[in-house]
Amino acid sequence: MRDIITISTAISATLVFFACQQQSNEPKPPPMDLGIEKVRIVSMLDSLNRAAANADYDGYFNFFTSDATICGTDAKEYWDKKKFMYWAKPYFDKKKTWDFNALNRNIYFSKDGKFAWFDELLNTQMKICRGSGVLVIQDGDWKLQQYVLSMTIPNAKMEKVVALKAPVEDSIITELAAPEQ
Repeated sequence: MRDIITISTAISATLVFFACQQQSNEPKPPPMDLGIEKVRIVSMLDSLNRAAANADYDGYFNFFTSDATICGTDAKEYWDKKKFMYWAKPYFDKKKTWDFNALNRNIYFSKDGKFAWFDELLNTQMKICRGSGVLVIQDGDWKLQQYVLSMTIPNAKMEKVVALKAPVEDSIITELAAPEQ
């Protein structure tokens, strides 16, 4: 019996020792300075917009994760990165891209600082649009995981805009609302 207690004590002590060693050997990442990270994100988003305005195809798409999703202003515009690159390529090739400039921007961080999200008002060829998205850090850089672009509609003009888009979007609503077979 004494041998069993000695062996059990030795095993328990060994397990505790290794558990403590594992915890103490794991380096803790330094806390993020969210002020610095906000500046990095602002710079990244401004660079994204400049890359589009300059028809820099590779530069523009390097700001997205490989599995990013992009939602455009049309209800049917929902792409993964590869499909969006295919759609956008002719515009970049012809130097007929978009030129967005931030009018204001809000940036928020998760508690652990591993991801951020933003919303912004943009001056565009469509007048004011809203951009929003989710950002993650990959290889030390902030990348877009999701980007959503939407047009703003002044409330005073809502009725006229709804009347204009209803004929097109009624069929989309019917299609999307139909129960799956």
